[in-house]
Amino acid sequence: MYLTRFRINPARVGARRLLSSSQNLHAAVMSSFAEAPRHEGGGPRVLWRVDRNSKAEVILYVVSPERPDLTHLVEQAGWPTTGTWQTYDYASFLARLTTGDTWAFRLTANPVHNIRRTANEPRKRTAHLTPRYQAQWLLKRQKEAGFRVLEKPKEQRRLADGDEHQLIVHGRDPRSFGKTEQATGRKNHVSLVAVTFDGRLEVTDADALRRTLTSGLGKAKAYGCGLMTLAPVG
Repeated sequence: MYLTRFRINPARVGARRLLSSSQNLHAAVMSSFAEAPRHEGGGPRVLWRVDRNSKAEVILYVVSPERPDLTHLVEQAGWPTTGTWQTYDYASFLARLTTGDTWAFRLTANPVHNIRRTANEPRKRTAHLTPRYQAQWLLKRQKEAGFRVLEKPKEQRRLADGDEHQLIVHGRDPRSFGKTEQATGRKNHVSLVAVTFDGRLEVTDADALRRTLTSGLGKAKAYGCGLMTLAPVG
């Protein structure tokens, strides 16, 4: 497994075109591999995420089973004469994860639930729209994903209910685009809401967390959702 970091130059026309379309950026990421990566079942897959840390600092992260070549992204959306990308051996990092470790984490995800308005209506996938329910979406998945979000000391909680965890939900990003089904050629309209979670976690099941980090969490993984990254607690 590999973790790749690429800084996007938002002043470039090509960069703005990619950043405005999850489909275009997905295609650019997948073009980083000479052979299209195969994803089988719940195994490792290509995941990507864009972090907009400021207007001038926009970072693309890619986790992948194979080492990518981002030459085309440097030419299209980077600094062709001075820019490059950094690819790290992610497998060695994953192997060192241990139950009981604590980490800071970031995750961009598509929190959804299935609802129906009447008993006869089929269930429909719908986005969670408020930070409270978006946080609950993540907390419901933490055990199976191999971690628990750390709780705040009681004296640091600003609310009596809903502020128990070291977790911030921000960066709500509605996305809408058309998608053509390969099998039928039919065009469908796709809409999703991506949000970013920042927080601190404890590893409860190292193997499960490794699967989460390499297979993603939640829906819309092809469109920049599902990638969780870890950093040392400062």
